[in-house]
Amino acid sequence: MLRLNEGNVLLNRSHRKQLLTCLKRIQRLGQRLGDFLLTISLRRSGKAYEVKASVHDRAGDFDLRSRKGDWQSAVRELIWMLSARLHQQYLQRQTVRA
Repeated sequence: MLRLNEGNVLLNRSHRKQLLTCLKRIQRLGQRLGDFLLTISLRRSGKAYEVKASVHDRAGDFDLRSRKGDWQSAVRELIWMLSARLHQQYLQRQTVRA
């Protein structure tokens, strides 16, 4: 499941769709792990955008944060970190099963 909290950032409908499209890989990895809940919050402070992600799944809970000058770059970096971390959890879970 995915929750998006836009905070004080105004996203167009097309931007929300773009964001959700980028998160498809994350959702697939989360479904493989099971009991997946991803909460993303966007906030603007000054000239920077801060994107925070809170993840809950069967392998464990963790939080990530990215701060950049534009929201697309911040989200891109956060997605990269999320996919790397979830993939690592998935691989660790596979080695435990074997």
